[in-house]
Amino acid sequence: MKNYHIGTKCVQAGYTPKNGEPRQVPIIQSTTFKYDTSEEMGKLFDLEASGYFYTRLQNPTNDYVAAKIAALEGGSAAMLTSSGQAANFFALFNICECGDHIVASSSIYGGTYNLIAVTMKKMGIDVTFVSPDADEAELNAAFQENTKAMFGETIANPALTVLDIELFARVAHAHNVPLIVDNTFPTPVNCRPIEWGADIVTHSTTKYMDGHGAAVGGAIVDAGRFDWMAHADKFPGLCTPDDSYHGIIYAEKFGKEGAFITKCTVQLMRDLGSIPSPNSAFLLNLGLESLHVRMPKHVENGQAVAEFLEAHPKVAYVNYPGLASSKYHERAKKYLPKGGCGVVSFGLKGGREAASTFMKNLKLGAIETHVADARTCCLNPATSTHRQLTDEQLIEAGVPAELIRISLGIEDKEDLIADIANALDSIE
Repeated sequence: MKNYHIGTKCVQAGYTPKNGEPRQVPIIQSTTFKYDTSEEMGKLFDLEASGYFYTRLQNPTNDYVAAKIAALEGGSAAMLTSSGQAANFFALFNICECGDHIVASSSIYGGTYNLIAVTMKKMGIDVTFVSPDADEAELNAAFQENTKAMFGETIANPALTVLDIELFARVAHAHNVPLIVDNTFPTPVNCRPIEWGADIVTHSTTKYMDGHGAAVGGAIVDAGRFDWMAHADKFPGLCTPDDSYHGIIYAEKFGKEGAFITKCTVQLMRDLGSIPSPNSAFLLNLGLESLHVRMPKHVENGQAVAEFLEAHPKVAYVNYPGLASSKYHERAKKYLPKGGCGVVSFGLKGGREAASTFMKNLKLGAIETHVADARTCCLNPATSTHRQLTDEQLIEAGVPAELIRISLGIEDKEDLIADIANALDSIE
């Protein structure tokens, strides 16, 4: 599959049926797998043979779909998780432990920000947040002796900032740590961070990859290029014996291409268990098969709506990297030449009251705490996800009272613009 185009990989990668086998990815809905002898099963537990014994660690259906995502991102190995949050936690925790430090872009999804700044801090892992617009000197200044990873989002949710992946990767590698990039919004159809130097890519597959709001999930892809053993003192979890597997050293046994995902699977998934059901993986695969067809439509609708909003007298500002007026437009042209995604955020001149009126008068855009599926959905954070904050706190959080986030689906853009226009006209 290496030389095929992205659309062919969306449809065909990950699973190739043999003669007489199911054409569709089979759902192996079983918790356990039977073996003829204890010796055969023992080899699996010792990581001396490949196979399946308990779905909490691995399942054939999940692995077929993970292999497809690895092919799409150009990685050497991948795994599925139960959510995007689990994917980001596992990706970081796989190489960080108590006493370590992370450098992360400050412009990331709020849930991920809290994961790193609050929950992982309770685990003894500290963080320094940096602006996605920081220059090389500012990024270098954020690193410490105990820094183990750098993290950012290709397109941030909901700020829609665009990460300078090449710069972040160069700085991370200068400090001998990997760059982890959440590529949820562009998907590999519109950006492949590994090609720009990222070492590990994560996804909330709940969004565009699933594309239909059917199943929550996440994925981690390893580029297979970071040399863990060259920096063995920084990464003891990968480069020193794991007593829970008879002293195995992952980086030695599985090499650059397999060490990270193997450890993440057999150690973290074993102990923390955030695995998706095989049925959820099956639904994800159905979404992946049309990803290359849907993403251009999401981008087309996002661009059209952003341009309409920018020209409307009741709109104060629009955040969308596809607009020539966006501060991220040039960066988007570099990393996202096909466009980014269908998510647009904008502010209304009438403030909180105008935002409330707008939301009440939308017809096609459903009010949901969701983004990035086939149906258009919309949210005013001040009256929903962030309703506990004051107007001053909302501004500090980057989601002022007048802010609307709309995720354009794959409906006809003329109908979407007419619906938005009607909702705007209802504002006095």
